[in-house]
Amino acid sequence: MTTHIQQIQHTIASSKKSTIQDPLWVRLTLITTAIAFISLFICVPLGLVIFQAFSKGLTAYFTALSQPDTLSAIKLTLIVALVTVPLNTLFGIVAAWTITRFDFPGKSLLTTLIDLPFSVSPVISGLIFVLLFGAQGWFGEWLMAHDIKIIFAVPGIILATVFITFPFVARQLIPLMQEMGHQEEEAALSLGAGGWKTFFSVTLPNIKWALLYGVLLCNARAMGEFGAVSVVSGHIRGLTNTLPLHVEVSYNDYDVIGAFASASILAGLAIVTLVLKTILEWKQSTR
Repeated sequence: MTTHIQQIQHTIASSKKSTIQDPLWVRLTLITTAIAFISLFICVPLGLVIFQAFSKGLTAYFTALSQPDTLSAIKLTLIVALVTVPLNTLFGIVAAWTITRFDFPGKSLLTTLIDLPFSVSPVISGLIFVLLFGAQGWFGEWLMAHDIKIIFAVPGIILATVFITFPFVARQLIPLMQEMGHQEEEAALSLGAGGWKTFFSVTLPNIKWALLYGVLLCNARAMGEFGAVSVVSGHIRGLTNTLPLHVEVSYNDYDVIGAFASASILAGLAIVTLVLKTILEWKQSTR
């Protein structure tokens, strides 16, 4: 009787395996297609950028990067990221906490608005700020009267970048905090811990990997944003050109080495982001 039952279980397991597992030719076809697609549209372009950047040697490469306009673009890109990422990190934590811990009128609307930059073209996002703060915009006359420059200046670039990147941190934290619940936080509060103590001792350790993941994606997008920044920057050399804009300007001026040298920095950022993203995803899965 026991042997008969084991045979039936073995038959059922074998049938499940055969129904779940695709034929070998299907698996090979899908894997080959995926690898070919990734190689053609990701690996080859990245490799071409690195190859072109160093095609004239290390001297030409570092000479191109040491040009005043290139250094200014790198500096501005870092400034924008250093301002944008902390602001969006703070917003992401506050938004995630508000949405997952409180019920209030307009909660669904707030959740929807957080996703707005994902559905709006970056160029349209930049145009919105031009219509608000440009010379002919709603606040243009007041800004000009008080000699405040937003459009075609650094503040406009920061505003556009903040708008484009603000969903990244919040969108990583909201699902995690909803899944976590708030039992641990309630327990900490019942034991006498204050709000800040509960956050730093209970909430933050539980969300730290998702938070770092969102910060990483936010930083990568802030440094690589082109569309919205292109609209509000004015393309002023040495003043309002971020690194992506500088790549376009250099290439249009037939400075191929300069363009690809600048692009190699962004490509390197993409590779570092990918490596860190993989590590953080592994940390989250083990968590």
